[in-house]
Amino acid sequence: MMDFNLKPVASQPDQNSEKHVKVLILGTGPAGLSAALYAARADLNPVVLTGMELGGQVSLTYTVENYPGFPDGVSGTEMVELFQRQAEKFGAVVEYDTAIKADLSRKPFRIETYNTVYLADTLIVTTGATPRHLEIPGERELTGRGVSYCATCDGWFFKGKEVIVVGGGDSAVEEAIFLTRYADSVTIVHRRDELRAGPILQERAFDNPKIKFIWDSVLTEIVGEDAVRSIRLQNLRSGAIQEMRTDGVFIFIGHTPNTQLFEGQLTMDAAGYIITDKLMRTNIRGVFAAGEAADPVYRQVVTSAGMGAAAAIQANHYLDEIAGETSPSNVALKRQ
Repeated sequence: MMDFNLKPVASQPDQNSEKHVKVLILGTGPAGLSAALYAARADLNPVVLTGMELGGQVSLTYTVENYPGFPDGVSGTEMVELFQRQAEKFGAVVEYDTAIKADLSRKPFRIETYNTVYLADTLIVTTGATPRHLEIPGERELTGRGVSYCATCDGWFFKGKEVIVVGGGDSAVEEAIFLTRYADSVTIVHRRDELRAGPILQERAFDNPKIKFIWDSVLTEIVGEDAVRSIRLQNLRSGAIQEMRTDGVFIFIGHTPNTQLFEGQLTMDAAGYIITDKLMRTNIRGVFAAGEAADPVYRQVVTSAGMGAAAAIQANHYLDEIAGETSPSNVALKRQ
């Protein structure tokens, strides 16, 4: 996952460090790196900013089993490495930097990072999304001390322990199954009476002897001092509250798009997803969006990659258009 909304902790970039680029891409998930590949193959010399984490959410996924061309599955980390290598092969430049300010009211667009000011003829926003929090007592205080949003990152620390997984979608069930590699017991807590995950994942979860379920319930508090000790649960049907001992809490209840950087500039829906047309165009000509920053529906690696490719193709068309508009012959016609 990538966070492009952090406040700078260092001095503002030196204005003398301005760099002019044809295509600037924010984000290195499947959408960003696919856009980079297509833009690079069009000789547009794209620059890609990684954000706070290279690869986005897919880099934290243990195994991707539904991307075409990988019948045996592929780790998220390896997939990102392959995407990046292919984009760089054709000339894309990946910069380990984060956008902290954007001015889309001028052209070229002005994007400030911790180190540089980029002046971009066209911008492709693929900033992804961030895991949603429960916003309950103990969650923030115990994050990194038993509360986690990434089983692939932290599962190893729970060998032989008992953990809770919150959520009922594909991500929650997939991560719960992964956690059984380490934990002795994994309990899925879901606010409904049935899972929302796909049938194959559900079957795997129900068949796994290490996985248990608590239905129609929500966490109201995570208890502990230096580490998670227990959780408090409320049954939504009866209202009854119980406390349950656990060593860890993994939360998978959805994501919030990383689009705050563009509030008031790009048109978004009520949840903060950037609104595009079918050509990945935003409300500002020359700015395109792809991947989970603009996709509240599918949110798959394959769809994000496709959106990124489409955004780059349209960015190329846009650059051709503005080149034509500023050609000597067209300028002369406009003066007549």
